[in-house]
Amino acid sequence: MSGVTNTSSTTQDSVVGISPVVNAFSHIRWEVNSLSRLRLSPTTDIPLLRSADAKPLEYTVLSDSSDAKIYSKVLLKLLSESVGTAGPSSKVSKLALDRELDEEEACFLLDQDPMGVVTHYAISKLWELLTVVMDRDAKKVSVQTTFYVDSEDAMVLFDEWRPLLRVLHLGGAGDAFAQRGAALCLAKILSIGCPSMKSEATKSVDAQLKPVSYSSVEEPLQALVSWIVSQLQSSASASLSLITPTLIYLVKSSEARNMFADSGGIGYLARHLRVGGKSLSKNSPKGSGASVQQLYELSFCLWTLTYECNTNPSVRAHFAREGVISALVELISIAPREKVVRVSLSSLRNLANCSSDIVPDPNGGKAIDGSVFLTDMTACGLMKLIDNLKERQWTDPDIFDDVTTLHRLLHENHKEMSRWDVYKAEVESGHLTWSVLHSEKFVKENVKSFEGPNGDFSILKILVTLLSQDDEDVVAIACFDIGEFVRHYPSGRAIAKRLGAKDIVMKLINHENAEVAQQALSCISKILVQNWKFVA
Repeated sequence: MSGVTNTSSTTQDSVVGISPVVNAFSHIRWEVNSLSRLRLSPTTDIPLLRSADAKPLEYTVLSDSSDAKIYSKVLLKLLSESVGTAGPSSKVSKLALDRELDEEEACFLLDQDPMGVVTHYAISKLWELLTVVMDRDAKKVSVQTTFYVDSEDAMVLFDEWRPLLRVLHLGGAGDAFAQRGAALCLAKILSIGCPSMKSEATKSVDAQLKPVSYSSVEEPLQALVSWIVSQLQSSASASLSLITPTLIYLVKSSEARNMFADSGGIGYLARHLRVGGKSLSKNSPKGSGASVQQLYELSFCLWTLTYECNTNPSVRAHFAREGVISALVELISIAPREKVVRVSLSSLRNLANCSSDIVPDPNGGKAIDGSVFLTDMTACGLMKLIDNLKERQWTDPDIFDDVTTLHRLLHENHKEMSRWDVYKAEVESGHLTWSVLHSEKFVKENVKSFEGPNGDFSILKILVTLLSQDDEDVVAIACFDIGEFVRHYPSGRAIAKRLGAKDIVMKLINHENAEVAQQALSCISKILVQNWKFVA
């Protein structure tokens, strides 16, 4: 697997958007009493802000690196003073992201909530500064010269960045525009300090500049990643709109990808993919799950994380235990858009090809490599799905290439698996589907295998937990398999009771789903009756 390259061609450019009160910006009067708490200098700060508002930045603050740094500090000072410690502003913070007030409404809010308007002004202007600096071909002014200062042997992040982090942790409902903007600004500022982004940092910059010290950005980068993960813990699609633009930008960096994985981010991405996919398949109400575009963006972020599997055993472990395979397979089966299918297939292909030989698990644990992921894919029914995808016509040649490769790898891996291996993998995945693996003949022939290598009946324990799943097909199949185990294992009744199967199955007899109720009744009969041979 190669590294993650240019993401701009794959995803939409990360943008802050337009503040709902943008029409009030030109009406801000910095000298009025209501803005006195900003502590702006009438001889330096205010003239600089007016100059930057009156003319394009290229002809004002960006004519010299020192002017750009001063301007950035003034904007961050505005942010620091306007946000304060009292939490989100009273009115502006509550405005929806997709609503732009007309001039009269915006000016009314400037009068009623001046600090809220100033917060949006500072974020908007800081984003404009970053965008222009990163887009222009200049050797004197860059993100590095604007937001970093000289130290002994390297350039370090200046201290004025901290108000951006404070905006992220606003109390209450926060301020959606300010938080999304602050996160994106912080991501662009910090990414320059990551060693894996060295080419970005040195692009169009004076070669005489000292290198950027990663140690100066590591802690704020971790804080930003932790905030993103905290937002992912929410199931609301509104939370996703806050963080996906920033996450898309951050995952260009290997350092950020590893931080995100170590913070539990992979599991949360997988959960959003599962919930979003199910809401799409059931035509759930708007807002109950991620939109198709959000599913694509989350899948894209997950795809970039697969590039760390060869070099980070911890990332491999997260992918193996967080239900990523089943989430991606379900997403492909729904096929909401071709681009979602493409990036999901590419993620699976990377996982199927990953190796544990380059950087083995330092703790000497079980090797997690492509064969482990391929077994999970087989358990989740990807083989049949891939067979169907091979017959479809795709406009994107990458999809056909991924389908062909996965088809070959899956079939090669399947040849080396016993039928019990396939059954075990399916149960462990929690993705049960009716097949010959769930039949009297199969369970009877393999009943001793249920004991497991340690004699702890781990597969039976998983089947018992699956009785509480939301998926009715899974519950029905689990009832059937437990019932057949009870029939054919010498002390099966006692073991099933000890593991709690009896109490759970009893509650399922009156289930509203007819198949679940029937399988539950059959299962409980086998558990209760002494001689199962007489069970009809």
